[in-house]
Amino acid sequence: MIEDLRTTDTWRVFRILSELVDGFESLYDLGPAVTIFGSSRLGEDSYYYQKAVELGKRLSDSGFSVITGGGPGIMEGANRGAKMGKGKSVGLNIQLLHEQVPNKYQDIALNFRYFFVRKLMFIKYASAYVIFPGGFGTMDELFEALTLVQTRKIDSFPIILFGSEYWKGLTDWMKNTLIPQGTIGRDDQLLLQIVDDPDEVCSLLKGYCKGISPDMPS
Repeated sequence: MIEDLRTTDTWRVFRILSELVDGFESLYDLGPAVTIFGSSRLGEDSYYYQKAVELGKRLSDSGFSVITGGGPGIMEGANRGAKMGKGKSVGLNIQLLHEQVPNKYQDIALNFRYFFVRKLMFIKYASAYVIFPGGFGTMDELFEALTLVQTRKIDSFPIILFGSEYWKGLTDWMKNTLIPQGTIGRDDQLLLQIVDDPDEVCSLLKGYCKGISPDMPS
């Protein structure tokens, strides 16, 4: 019986390579970019959706491209705002069991089968991460970025939590449990910054991204 190569690990390697090549070729000249994460379940009536639109536009007008997961909710809001500005609006979509519907506000739309390839594209082309309220997927991206910076696998860059009320329980747990128990260092909590307004995000990025985005307002 001849083995169907489409189901083998060897064949899977070629699919992975094709996604890597497609991502690299599509994003290599993207320029300075900010990756924004957040829940797909927070729609237009959500306060955080509206703030994502506002932030996406502010960043885009400042010369940044905006990268999201390409789906609905916070991702759509950020892409929608970016589309209003002069930067590029990028969606890195993922194939899911319950099909994710790409939002319509993307200048560049890539589709991935493999989460780990998509995650590489998120972090490779980002000058900063902004993490809006979200669930497991959002938490996954947050903690992977923290781990990569903590272990110095990547250079340190801004990891910004948007919405102090939403994130307070998590940051309190880090401060009151993880640090006293010695599972993270006291300085590790400094890898996170918490904001409640798009202006605060831009203010944080202004210092870090000086020289990266020439249009960043002073």
